[in-house]
Amino acid sequence: MPPRSPYDNLVHPRTVKKPVPTVEAEKDLVVEDPSSGFVGAVVRCEKDVVHLEDRHGRVRGYPLGPGFWVDGRPVVLVRPKQATPTAPARSASGSTYVAGARARVAREGRIYVEGKHDAELVEKVWGHDLRIEGVVVEPLHGVDDLPAIVRDFRPASGRRLGVLVDHLVRGSKESRIAEQVTGAHALVVGHPFVDIWQAVKPSVVGIPAWPTVPKGEDWKTGVCRRLGWEDDTGYVWAQRILARVRTWTDLEPQLIGRVEELIDFVTVEPSCSSLDATAATSASDSCSLASATSTRSPSSPSGT
Repeated sequence: MPPRSPYDNLVHPRTVKKPVPTVEAEKDLVVEDPSSGFVGAVVRCEKDVVHLEDRHGRVRGYPLGPGFWVDGRPVVLVRPKQATPTAPARSASGSTYVAGARARVAREGRIYVEGKHDAELVEKVWGHDLRIEGVVVEPLHGVDDLPAIVRDFRPASGRRLGVLVDHLVRGSKESRIAEQVTGAHALVVGHPFVDIWQAVKPSVVGIPAWPTVPKGEDWKTGVCRRLGWEDDTGYVWAQRILARVRTWTDLEPQLIGRVEELIDFVTVEPSCSSLDATAATSASDSCSLASATSTRSPSSPSGT
């Protein structure tokens, strides 16, 4: 028997059958049935049948599968994939994100937060909500200033004041001042942390826990020293802490619930029933508009 040639198993490229491509029967796709010569656009798919409509308006149904041409080439028609419904986009606070929405004209109500870092954190996580709701956040430079701020602001219906205080614990000076100024249209709430830094979960900044700093030592400076961070607390806050916060899930629940509570408090519309008859119609329209445009819902992370 003669030896086999090394060329015996070679196949000419033109003799190799190429697989027929699969094409989804999307609406308006022009398809030809070569066996009948019928050419039409896909109008619908029902189970395993595709319906084609030609230029004369005639509709024919064909079983999905091989035997069709598209752009002069054989194809296998298959059912189009159903689009997976996408959940509505969420803002950093977990509320519904309204793309392209313009900021609402600022309300008369205000939220004060104690310190620049607090204000920056609230803006980063709740900024979208605040712009949609028309709520302005201002820094409170010390809880001792609170009585004068409340007195000058003169809270009232439709002009509510909310305040977020650091380290608000029972029996403290902060709690006594908070009790003095809290009323029907002024609300003071707080978190238990020594500083707003602690409201960021330790895992977010890559540490197992926030270090304990003895009373009498500056807390921020003591934290930086014990963690081996830079001694510039402004830099540490901006680069090591705030920059790593992405959403409300990066924060401790004790802060999340209080901020949500304040936003809800200052965005309560004036009671339409308490207004006189001449303003009833416009007030009703105002209340309806506020309800329709709000992005906040009971499913937001309040009180988590």
